[in-house]
Amino acid sequence: MKVSTRGDYASRALLSLALHRDGGPTSVRDIAERTGLPQPYLEQILLALKGAGVVRSKRGVGGGYLLAREPEEITLAQIVAAVDGPIRAGDFGEPHTAGACDHEGQCVLLSIWGDVSRRMREILDAYTLADLQDMTEGRRDWPS
Repeated sequence: MKVSTRGDYASRALLSLALHRDGGPTSVRDIAERTGLPQPYLEQILLALKGAGVVRSKRGVGGGYLLAREPEEITLAQIVAAVDGPIRAGDFGEPHTAGACDHEGQCVLLSIWGDVSRRMREILDAYTLADLQDMTEGRRDWPS
């Protein structure tokens, strides 16, 4: 699996919201300036995140976006899935049961791709926005 640009941008935008959440709602323009992300694309991403319940918006003067939950409750897996869909190694289907494979090696590889998908989700689920915030602010070491 390759994390898409949307997944990366969504993660960066939400980290920015987490780092500045004490300041209240943040405009798309401010997020774009802080992160260096293109504002029109960021608007689309934030709408997808809003639809997934990861952020909420406030209209009017002083409006903008806020995290919908605490940073400790939002994982990278949730962020990536909100903008990219299910996290999986590929769209290969599920292994057949009881050895009913149609082609040589098919079930073995389907099982491995499924395992890869599960492990990717586990790794992305292991990191929350709070973890990223701690790493960014030097309270925790980055993964090696």
